[in-house]
Amino acid sequence: MQDLPSHIDIHEEGPREGFQFESRIFPLADRVALVDALSETGLRQIQVASFVNPKAVPQMADAGDLFQALRKRPGVRHTALWLNERGFRRAQATPGVDLKASLLLHTSDTFSHRNNGCGAGEMRKEQERWIGMYAEAGLPVEAAYVMTAFGCNFQGDIPLSEVQAVIRWLVDRFEGTKQPLPVIMLADTVGWAVPTEIERRVGAVRDIAPTARIGLHLHDTRGAGMANFYAALRMGVDVFEGSVAGLGGCPFAGHGQAAGNICTEDIVFMAHEMGIETGIDLERLIEAARQAERLIGRALPGRVLRSGSLAGYRT
Repeated sequence: MQDLPSHIDIHEEGPREGFQFESRIFPLADRVALVDALSETGLRQIQVASFVNPKAVPQMADAGDLFQALRKRPGVRHTALWLNERGFRRAQATPGVDLKASLLLHTSDTFSHRNNGCGAGEMRKEQERWIGMYAEAGLPVEAAYVMTAFGCNFQGDIPLSEVQAVIRWLVDRFEGTKQPLPVIMLADTVGWAVPTEIERRVGAVRDIAPTARIGLHLHDTRGAGMANFYAALRMGVDVFEGSVAGLGGCPFAGHGQAAGNICTEDIVFMAHEMGIETGIDLERLIEAARQAERLIGRALPGRVLRSGSLAGYRT
């Protein structure tokens, strides 16, 4: 266990994961307005949309138009998700996309089939090709996501040994190369994590890759999201992915009540109250969260968007 980090990086996932999860297709102008509002909060990275099969995910069919309509702000990256080379090439050809080269690794064969159409081993081989594809494009690999790192609704418990095997594979691929090891993002894709497993699995990753930066992609499906965030902070984790107002969920989770990522404004509030810097203007972020809730048209799970921060009580 380490001291708390003095600063954490928070990457926003709501515009992509949130609107991809909704059954409705929301107007382009409304989604642009939300991303533009988030870009004014101090967030440095916002995942805006995904380049995936529009027949499978019609909510993202206008991803190219969305990127081109955004107002660019210096220092803010508007990134995208893709699941195959075709998606990457579409992103690469779209003006306004800040390309973030990431690898997608799986611990669960069944989840990998549902998410990518192939097993975990086959997807791992595909990632070797992606490393070359990114190198040809002049892009360093920034992040490696380990999906269902804490459990899977289809395969059940994911042994720690499976996570360790994925991390060893990753370390082997970058050992002896000029590229540094990417940030290792452990994803609680379907909401199985509890604080003790956060500690156990982050610790195990550190044993294998002691120099790697570790991040977490946490879902709040079973209400443990904020406790898991705190446990990760106590382990020195300093990269997190959140979703404004708690938007979204995983469409491949296998349950009907998939929750989105931990709520961005809630974790910013907690971090600031604990003396941890984020570089984010919480008041502006709360306004963006309320904007998201108005757009969706129903109550969203974020807490701070309703209660507000403590700033008004400290005059």
